[in-house]
Amino acid sequence: MEIFQTVFDWYMANLNYWTIYLLMTIESSFIPFPSEIVVPFAAWRAGEGSLTMWGVLLSSTAGAMTGAIINYYLAVWIGRPVLYRLAGTKWAHALLITRESVEKSEKYFIKHGKASTFIGRLVPAVRQLISIPAGLSRMHIGTFLLYTFMGAAIWNVILALIGYYAYDKREYILPYLDWIMFGVGALFVIWLSWKGIQSYRKRNKGVAQ
Repeated sequence: MEIFQTVFDWYMANLNYWTIYLLMTIESSFIPFPSEIVVPFAAWRAGEGSLTMWGVLLSSTAGAMTGAIINYYLAVWIGRPVLYRLAGTKWAHALLITRESVEKSEKYFIKHGKASTFIGRLVPAVRQLISIPAGLSRMHIGTFLLYTFMGAAIWNVILALIGYYAYDKREYILPYLDWIMFGVGALFVIWLSWKGIQSYRKRNKGVAQ
């Protein structure tokens, strides 16, 4: 388990406002990267005194906004036909994006309207792609930014409170940190594998048809 401790120590040592912003930008765009392994650990560092909670919340929310804006304008720029064609390519599938996932986010947007850019930020598997249908529909940018900010801020506050509370209970957590890191890593690999298998099956199904 020493390898997990080494990885954890390196990750925590390099977790600062800039890397929080960068990782959350990636998480909020079309690249699969969970915010659950960014914000709680950043809040842990805030508990140590290396960072501040306000700094963690500002940098993580700014990153989430940046990623959302990238998706929004990407959808505006390339349009629906090209976007759906791209979603069917192997490059999109490598990023765990499929036509079905884009359709799901667009149906969610249609069902819940403009507020979906707020609600969707709190829904796993929808959060990263909800900005795309907003761009496709050319939702007013001011409204989009407001709803996205509110949803991203609430989500980051929840994750930050979890990390800060975990630091407060560190005497109970640290003895099992290796196993916790192993479990988190295993779950992430399982999730990536499951999404990859789903994408592969859907791609082959589409070719067969």
